[in-house]
Amino acid sequence: MMRKNISILVSLLILSLTACSDKGQYFEESGSVFHTSYHIKYKAKQILTDKIDSELQRFNLSLNPFNPNSTIAKVNNNEDVEVDEWFTEVFNKAEEISKKSGGAFDITCAPLINLWGFGFSKMDSVTPQMIDSIKAFVGYQKVRLEGKKIIKEDPRILLNCSSIAKGYACDVIARLLEKEGVKNYMVEIGGEVTMKGVNQQGDCWRVGINKPEIGTSGVTNDVEEIVQLCQKGGVATSGDYRNFYIKDGKKYAHTINPATGYPAGQNILSATIVAEDCMTADAYATTFMVLGVEKAKLLAQSIPQIEYFIIYADNNGQQKVTYSKGMLEYLPNRKTLAILENP
Repeated sequence: MMRKNISILVSLLILSLTACSDKGQYFEESGSVFHTSYHIKYKAKQILTDKIDSELQRFNLSLNPFNPNSTIAKVNNNEDVEVDEWFTEVFNKAEEISKKSGGAFDITCAPLINLWGFGFSKMDSVTPQMIDSIKAFVGYQKVRLEGKKIIKEDPRILLNCSSIAKGYACDVIARLLEKEGVKNYMVEIGGEVTMKGVNQQGDCWRVGINKPEIGTSGVTNDVEEIVQLCQKGGVATSGDYRNFYIKDGKKYAHTINPATGYPAGQNILSATIVAEDCMTADAYATTFMVLGVEKAKLLAQSIPQIEYFIIYADNNGQQKVTYSKGMLEYLPNRKTLAILENP
């Protein structure tokens, strides 16, 4: 009888361990790619470090302009190269958003980005004449994809996909995780996030939006808002506090307006976008920074697939927020307040 009981206990223990193994456990990965950091959390039966690293290296060889062996670097150097599927997907999405935004989003801004010191060179003195000369070969209409080849109207055209590539990298890793059977994950690369399922505590994933400071000091450590996603989606934030420098007491932010050739300089301090994928969210976050509040809100009305949360400075220099009606679903703090105010 005792042996039978022991046998039953051993069987139950084996079943319990098997069940735990089937459920998997949460793993964390971190490192750097594309000149920024990444953090990945996921629930799996085994750690996927090697596969994640391999995928990120493939991404690096496709879309990192600072890697001389990458596809985009070869395109910029006018080498005879066939673009890969990742480059193609990003290029097509960029072209789509450029058209929808009237050119406010434009990956051919690379020479202007370099001129202002946010690319391969440091800023010296920028003159209107320098800007005008570069604008002559900037414009998304001046480059196209034919088959697997990029065709430029001017060999001086350079591409910079940094305003969309980090979001796309998040989506790429998310696809890998799902291919490996992962149902719960959060992928963050350079502040852009793709998430699905729940965290280790069984709650929906949450990310914070930093509170920017008006002026030249950048961003505080305070959290302005919490964004919560309970289904698969992407969240991206662009802000003039993320990448800027100060020269002669004036602040220069990295977002360049393709139409003027100057840093955007709009009243938006940060723009957060929620979309079905992070590539889309990333690109529109940059687009909103270029457009300014009113034009951004107008554009959003024609794109039902995105929601926004904008922090901006009003005419009196006071910090304000505005967000789309659908965004309220992803703002647990404001959603609770809205329910209390409108029972």
